Amino acid sequence: MTSPGVRLDNVVSRLAGTLLEVLAGSVDGTTLITDVVVDDPREQAPVRPGAMLLCTAADVRDLPASLDRAVTRQAPALVVRAPLDLEPELRARIERSGVVLLGLAGGATWAQLVVLLRSLLSSSRSGEELLAGMPAEDSFALANAIGSLLDAPITIEDRDSQILAFSDRQNEADQTRIETILGRGVPQHTRLAQERAGVFKRLYAGEKPIFIDTPQIEGVPGLPRVAIAVRAGDQVLGSIWAAVPGPLSDEKEQVLVDAAKVVALHLLRHRIGVDIDRQIRADLIATALTGGAPASGAIERLGLAHRTVTVLGLSLPNGNSADTAAAGQTRGQTLERITDSFAFHLSVAVPGAVAALVGDVGYAIVPAPIRKGKENVSAMAQRVSNDFVDRARDRSGGVAIGIGREVSSSEPAGLARSRHDAERTLRVLRQEPVGRVAMVADVQIDALLLEISDQLHNEGGLLDGPIARLRHHDREHGTTMAATVALWLDHLGNTLNASAAMDVHPNTFRYRLRRAAEIAQLNLHDPDERFAAMLEFRLTRQRPSAESG
Repeated sequence: MTSPGVRLDNVVSRLAGTLLEVLAGSVDGTTLITDVVVDDPREQAPVRPGAMLLCTAADVRDLPASLDRAVTRQAPALVVRAPLDLEPELRARIERSGVVLLGLAGGATWAQLVVLLRSLLSSSRSGEELLAGMPAEDSFALANAIGSLLDAPITIEDRDSQILAFSDRQNEADQTRIETILGRGVPQHTRLAQERAGVFKRLYAGEKPIFIDTPQIEGVPGLPRVAIAVRAGDQVLGSIWAAVPGPLSDEKEQVLVDAAKVVALHLLRHRIGVDIDRQIRADLIATALTGGAPASGAIERLGLAHRTVTVLGLSLPNGNSADTAAAGQTRGQTLERITDSFAFHLSVAVPGAVAALVGDVGYAIVPAPIRKGKENVSAMAQRVSNDFVDRARDRSGGVAIGIGREVSSSEPAGLARSRHDAERTLRVLRQEPVGRVAMVADVQIDALLLEISDQLHNEGGLLDGPIARLRHHDREHGTTMAATVALWLDHLGNTLNASAAMDVHPNTFRYRLRRAAEIAQLNLHDPDERFAAMLEFRLTRQRPSAESG
């Protein structure tokens, strides 16, 4: 069952001071927001009643027409760029219409507003708003309660410093906190500065609040922080952060200790339901990607029927050196956590997208926008994935995402092919030390080499060509014949550059090269033999990488 929406008064109270202000009209506790839509006079598509309209036009003369469209479409709120000078007649007209006129704060972007609003809308479920696994009403109310007791703006964050909930009065904090709210997570440069200063090591080491001299650590003006880890036994679930003028009193420290226990209970209470939902979603995604008879039903249940989609695969590169020991996590737990973060990231950025961990790969099915634009689904998936990888690089040691081909969800076999593309791409990316995003066309030669290497390995045969003979000679005689030929091939036959790379005289290099050709029975003047030698070098390098991780 779909949730009817989020209350407008809650949206305004949560985003007041950072993004929104009321310019005209009255906000009550019964009005619901069901969607976020850009007000485009050229767009004739129906708009769901209860949608918040974003009037991105800069000219105040466009406002009356936007107001008329809001009334016609039963939109309870219209957002314009603030500041805005309203004539008394126009203000009175807005008041009579019943539409609330909201102003987007200077410095904030429309994209940031859309992301935050959709994060609230997409996380609502079964008549109850959920944010990161807990009811948003409860979590934000809890954040406000803690903030009131501490007399400070607070955030509740997950282990990746992503925002789960925040209290009112964030505008009383500092620029870093505002950036955190707008970006739904602590900025990377701030997180890195905290890590270098050992903040998280201190935070996770004890059960008491810690004081953090944020201005000194980050080198920017602002308020210090007091933070405490939220725990369930030995497992760290997240943390609470308060922006404060100085250290807390003993009484307020105890308030924060007690608050952390309550937050932990909230998270744990809803984890069972979240785990069940995660498993159901994973089963549906796995079924949809098999391409078998049940795939159509799974696609229907995922809400992706009759859409153009692409499949994404997510994993950790072999070079990922994220230190998960401090949080008591294995590599598998880290991948599960990152997949959950990616699922949330997608749900906000691409309405209708779904993701879950299936085996040791995080899979996502990303649909094309219903309203066609200049960007196709593959380009959109690449852009959104790059944004996530950039965010995750410093927090999780790197993430690799492979993107498959565009297909129609009406053809289950097409989804299976897109999944195969994503897996081929992901396998190549796993061999690299740093995570990145790629499409199958970007890595198809490397993918093909891995598959040829697999075939050779499965047949139980080792390459027994010219390069194998050179390596055998090198082992027997302590020579470097194979390296000599490899460098010559890498430098496209340029003896001077190859000899410089080997740090030997060109004449010495030429002699070794002639001798190597004799031993290997290799005609270096024959392009086919040169290609075969280069391929043999590549395949013998591929096999160890293919077996790792």
